[in-house]
Amino acid sequence: MSVCEVQGLTRDYGKGRGVFDLSFTIDQGEVFGFLGPNGAGKTTTIRHLMGFLKPEKGCCTIRGMDCWKDRADIQEILGYIPGEMVFFDDMTGTEFLSFMAKYRKTASNERTKELLDRFELDPRGKLKKMSKGMRQKVGIVAAFMHDPEVLILDEPTSGLDPLMQNRFIELVLEEKSRGKTILMSSHMFEEVERTCDRVAIIKNGRLVAMDKVEALKAAQARKYIITLENERAAAAFAGEELRVVKVSQNQVTVIVQNNIKELISIMNRYPVTNIVTPNQSLEEIFIQYYGGEN
Repeated sequence: MSVCEVQGLTRDYGKGRGVFDLSFTIDQGEVFGFLGPNGAGKTTTIRHLMGFLKPEKGCCTIRGMDCWKDRADIQEILGYIPGEMVFFDDMTGTEFLSFMAKYRKTASNERTKELLDRFELDPRGKLKKMSKGMRQKVGIVAAFMHDPEVLILDEPTSGLDPLMQNRFIELVLEEKSRGKTILMSSHMFEEVERTCDRVAIIKNGRLVAMDKVEALKAAQARKYIITLENERAAAAFAGEELRVVKVSQNQVTVIVQNNIKELISIMNRYPVTNIVTPNQSLEEIFIQYYGGEN
């Protein structure tokens, strides 16, 4: 059953900026990755789902309610982490969380305490004196503490250290197992790979692809830097039927897509001393996967 629906959403800011005829749905119990380079239209779409912007064309609904007309009712079942945290800086974290609880007409509960413990957060300090990571933790607790049915998460782990990023991923997976519906915008491929069922990729305000995560992973082209014993061996290796992008002394850089077995077979015939796979940002994968599309 579809919980979130975006149908023909358009907002034109001019000069090719905005979102154009955007359509997708998110089912109950699904974690949906919403991905794309900076400026692609992710935040504009999210602001429409939050009821902050009125569509010029099309519509957005959550649980059958119009995101613009029924935004007050939607807020009661919605948890939100914005891409940029904005707080009342004179408040402490405790005061902010109490404010959010009153705004939602809920009381502080064991869920709040569990989240504070999970993310090792002492919210008693002034928000303006907190680090970015601490402020991000406050935002996470505020988004999850009322046990919302639907979560919209815009770069939710920005500023978190690797340990806290992993705890956040575990939290998302727990919420998914409980049937929560989650839209997550992220630049971290591991985060997307571990949590999302499907992904939509937006480019220049338009949806260029929508696939299961497995399809995205299968389509990635990977870069390998292969070190051989000497330059002669490297030159011979580079002459094989591989997609070679660089040869530097005794190192050969190749791009492999769906033919890793062929690469391994070729390497077995050469004096390979090392192989390295450089980390790729999600944006690099976008460029590989959809770089030629508009």
